[in-house]
Amino acid sequence: MNKKLSSKCEDFINDEKINDIIKNTPEDKVKVREIIAKSMEKKPLEVAETATLLAAESPELVEEIFSAARQLKKDVYGNRIVIFAPLYIGNYCVNDCKYCAFRRSLRTTVRKTLSPEELTQQIEALEDAGHKRLILVFGEHPNYTPEFIADTVRQTYSIKKGHGEIRRVNINAAPLDHEGFKTVKASGIGTYQIFQETYHHDTYKSMHPSQTHKSDFLWRLDGLSRAFESGIDDVGIGALFGLYDWRFEVLGLVTHSIFLKERYGVGPHTISFPRLRPAHGIDFDKKYFVSDYDFKRLVAILRLSVPYTGMILTARETPEIRREVMAFGVSQIDAGTRVELAGYTKKDSSQEMKREQFQIGDIRPMDEILRELINSGYTPSFCTSCYRKGRTGEHFMEYAIPGFIERLCTPNALLTLEEYLLDYASPETREAGEKMIASELAKVKDEKVRKEIMERLDKIRNTEQRDFYF
Repeated sequence: MNKKLSSKCEDFINDEKINDIIKNTPEDKVKVREIIAKSMEKKPLEVAETATLLAAESPELVEEIFSAARQLKKDVYGNRIVIFAPLYIGNYCVNDCKYCAFRRSLRTTVRKTLSPEELTQQIEALEDAGHKRLILVFGEHPNYTPEFIADTVRQTYSIKKGHGEIRRVNINAAPLDHEGFKTVKASGIGTYQIFQETYHHDTYKSMHPSQTHKSDFLWRLDGLSRAFESGIDDVGIGALFGLYDWRFEVLGLVTHSIFLKERYGVGPHTISFPRLRPAHGIDFDKKYFVSDYDFKRLVAILRLSVPYTGMILTARETPEIRREVMAFGVSQIDAGTRVELAGYTKKDSSQEMKREQFQIGDIRPMDEILRELINSGYTPSFCTSCYRKGRTGEHFMEYAIPGFIERLCTPNALLTLEEYLLDYASPETREAGEKMIASELAKVKDEKVRKEIMERLDKIRNTEQRDFYF
């Protein structure tokens, strides 16, 4: 791999400055309320403004932050929750990250790369459950070249069973060079996701031993800049909460988002905020463990800081925590998740820790999760139209910022939900979902749009046609 950094490469994370901001920002009720008001106008926050929200400790102020995040989520995304699933392709890895069950020195981990035949079996099982969106996960290893990743993406798109098909494939893999990103982009991916894990330099160094690919902080930090320069304008960032002070990581994510927006005209499409979970062979220091209460705070504060960025809540968390946190600004969740290699064809939901990167907290089947979402007033969405219509990067923001996205996303969510209800849902979920669709249709103010939705719903219900979208 040619380790040529981006043309605009910069280590934009200043540890001392961020820690000073955290240390020297007091709680200020007036400023918190002013910043909340700015967020409600859908304006991104500066790092210092985010720090002011982090400094809010009094229950009254925290509740105001929670309330504002709930409202902002409704204003930007409505009641939609996008559904996806992760699929681990291979867990061979040259890195030795201290928090990861796939670390190279852990000899008891079961190593595997899905064969083409096994990939087909996993995709068909995911399609049988109703999935339309996947994120493919790869270890960092010479076996997982850009060409291998691209071939895997193409095969994934080619597999169709009944009405089942994967319409959008996102990627979670190692940082690539420019040519590598171009190769992967040509396969038709959606989002390329790279988590910095921790933005704190000393913690990063201690967690990622020298002489490993991942020990290069700047190469990883610069990864998504190279992606932008290679034509990928849809990227995702994230931090693994529990490695260092959660407040620092929040400011690191906001700093990264601002940097990308300033340099490339568009920030990250998604932000992820996984917490450390138990994993095979891993005994991590709980010094920076993030409590459930602080986890809710960080999600709400991120929502207010980056109003138009999608926020991903994963099955690492328990059903109870997911129910609580979802209201604070989450726009995407995974469902029916299995993180062991070839786990989707298992007949039971047991977890084999030697085959998994971490223990997941929500092992419920997708139908149960979707029924709960519907009964809680959320509209599950399998929509992939923005990718296929070219509404990504700056183009996506042109739609999102004026609020046009609601005119597109609500209809598309209803159409993809109807597909799921007819093709895969249990009778209980279908009944609840049809009631929700009728209720949501009644809320569509534009009569022409409502008529178009109804016509397409009728075609889905009465013909074999699928995949209508605005």
